[in-house]
Amino acid sequence: MLRNKEIKILYLFCGFVGVISVAAVSYINLTAGILTFISLISIFIAFFLFTRRRYENIRKLSKYLASVYTGQKQMDIRDNVEGELSILKNDIYKVTLTLYEQSELLKKDKIYLSETLSNISHQLKTPLTSMFVMTDLLSDPNLPEEKKEEFLSKITNQLKRIEWLVTSLLKLSKIDAQTVTFKRDNIQVRRLIDKAVEPLLIPVELKEQNLIVNCSEDIFIEGDFNWTTEAILNIIKNCIEHTDRGGSIEITCLQNPLYTEIDITDNGEGIAEEDKPHIFERFYKGKNAGTDSIGIGLAMSKSILNSQNGDVDLDPNHRTGTRFRIKFYRQIV
Repeated sequence: MLRNKEIKILYLFCGFVGVISVAAVSYINLTAGILTFISLISIFIAFFLFTRRRYENIRKLSKYLASVYTGQKQMDIRDNVEGELSILKNDIYKVTLTLYEQSELLKKDKIYLSETLSNISHQLKTPLTSMFVMTDLLSDPNLPEEKKEEFLSKITNQLKRIEWLVTSLLKLSKIDAQTVTFKRDNIQVRRLIDKAVEPLLIPVELKEQNLIVNCSEDIFIEGDFNWTTEAILNIIKNCIEHTDRGGSIEITCLQNPLYTEIDITDNGEGIAEEDKPHIFERFYKGKNAGTDSIGIGLAMSKSILNSQNGDVDLDPNHRTGTRFRIKFYRQIV
């Protein structure tokens, strides 16, 4: 405290004024001078103790900020005492708490970015390695013609897989960055489902599956037609891929005062219990996932729906196959 230059000057000034005052009063009346001296000493001691206490609190604040700066665990320095110092303590605590929360979020984002880059690298490395091997084999002049056609077909499929991965990642990054402007059109749900199912009719026919759509034409939602079509398409595609030949996929529409629901149900192999909490995570592949699965389709569907006041989840009570529940919540005015 005494290292503070302003405090030193203040004490010297008060002492100088005190000495002059005591001398002047003592010159007039010695008893009054003694009483004045005692009073000034008492005031000086009280002021000294009060100032030292405030500096002790400031020193604790400084120590607290130093601990925050070095990344140590935070302490709660708030108190319920009135005064400017208490207000300052509370404000400093709020600021440090906000900084700590932001730091934790940045750490999580850094870990997530590292894991995402690792997953992307793995997804690209596998088909690229395969294509390099097949390209080397194609350079053999003695390779049979049917083998050349087979390798070229596989290379084409791998390139399409990479293209789909890159396109999907770009879409997800735009959604995450909130640079996508989702339209708020009035969409007929039956038309939306028909559009989503259209490119999947050939796979359904090849697997001899039965696709059933129970959706009234008087059900409407608000959203972006193209983006929502893609979200529903990915979910239906997932059901088709995990349903055996001759199985069935049923799409049902429901509506109530709170939301419009689209249920997509299959009688396939279902999703393992340990996989259910993670099925909508990016790059997550369950135990029943196919060899060509990337684990990004359902994650993209959920991101698209969440960006339009909607959501998708699994029906926990459905035991045979899988049931996805898509909900579009109504705007409450």
